[in-house]
Amino acid sequence: MAKIDVEPARAKLFTHGGSQAVRLPKAFRFDGTEVTVRREGRKVILEPLTDDRPRTRAELEAMWARVDTLLGGEFPDRDQPPEQERDFGW
Repeated sequence: MAKIDVEPARAKLFTHGGSQAVRLPKAFRFDGTEVTVRREGRKVILEPLTDDRPRTRAELEAMWARVDTLLGGEFPDRDQPPEQERDFGW
């Protein structure tokens, strides 16, 4: 529902319960019921929530296959230091 290339507009701030909320103009509305929120300097960025997590075993295996393709399929071997003895006082 959010439009692209819309001129900046003012939005009203209000409190709801103990939270601050923003009443978005129609041109800036989102589909769904949630957005992600992050800060960049003084800006607060709202973005549509994308739920592209794998839901089935096949989707999970396809995701890991894409990761393997991007990383070349193999993790390089590396030397691990010996495990340290630690006294936790238990």
